[in-house]
Amino acid sequence: MGHGRNIHDARNRNSAGRPSAVPEHEIATIIEYSEQKQPSNQFPRRIVSPLRSKPCCFTDMEELGKPRTEGRWVYQYKRCKNCGFAVRVILREIPDAALAADLRRILANSFVRNVPE
Repeated sequence: MGHGRNIHDARNRNSAGRPSAVPEHEIATIIEYSEQKQPSNQFPRRIVSPLRSKPCCFTDMEELGKPRTEGRWVYQYKRCKNCGFAVRVILREIPDAALAADLRRILANSFVRNVPE
């Protein structure tokens, strides 16, 4: 057995190395992370970003455009006005209507007592 995590496992972890919520399928991104290229904002076509955030990113992040929807996810791009670091932020998951209906049906019947007549 090899040591270390595979690529898929590493992508499903946050910066602290803990598992994180990730969409079932990956959402295509317009961000290219590079240390060789200068940061650039060609939103909505493309964003070139440094690999890592800097202290300025905590106060200088700006939202780019309006929230977008892909699949069951609503997301928005944010970019630091100072250093150019960019991220795609998942804002929320759109509920699965069929799953919610099934859960409601199960819950409605779960607490019903069958009293003999």
